[in-house]
Amino acid sequence: MQEQARGEHTHSEPPAPRAVQRHSVRGQILDALRAALVDGELVPGQVYSAPALGARFGVSATPVREAMQRLAVEGAVEVVPNRGFRVSERGPRELAELAEVRALIEVPVMLSLARTVPAHRWSVLRPLAEATVTAAAVGDRAAYAESDRAFHRAVLTLSGNEQLVTVADDLHRRSQWPLVAGPATRRADLLADASEHTALLDALIAQDLTVVQALVREHFAGADG
Repeated sequence: MQEQARGEHTHSEPPAPRAVQRHSVRGQILDALRAALVDGELVPGQVYSAPALGARFGVSATPVREAMQRLAVEGAVEVVPNRGFRVSERGPRELAELAEVRALIEVPVMLSLARTVPAHRWSVLRPLAEATVTAAAVGDRAAYAESDRAFHRAVLTLSGNEQLVTVADDLHRRSQWPLVAGPATRRADLLADASEHTALLDALIAQDLTVVQALVREHFAGADG
């Protein structure tokens, strides 16, 4: 009877997939909110409540609140006590400062990698560069933002410095949030930025340091680099 009781107790415990499913919902909401921010659907300066956004996405307020807390850490929103979350207002000066810091970090790293990484390792990144072109071609700003960061992460990962990759990715994400009252990014601008990824990859394979440096600096100077 004691063994049976233990067996019954085991079967009554909550199964692991429930926790996985909740995490999955939170992750999906986080992705959806990031896409809404990049697309400008969530307007800089406006306050949004977790229950209202939950109703919009068909979920409870809890995963929305958890996702918003993550976005607050990333600098995309600010917590407004008893009201919700205000979308951060970012101006051209902040964008320029982010581009400058990113250039200070990534330019020397990429130049170093261009000298040491063999061509076949760069070639593996070709699909990531092409993914940015695909997203740009249809004007999908959210998909472009994700593929853009994926390409840069993959390049910097070759340095073997995980802390550098984390810091650079955070700066990159912050640079993608929309400007206050800024115009929507045109598809032509996205295509121009995407073409710089493939050109940069070609220069890295050829170990053309002059072109690598020029392309990376030009890329960061753009709106969606």
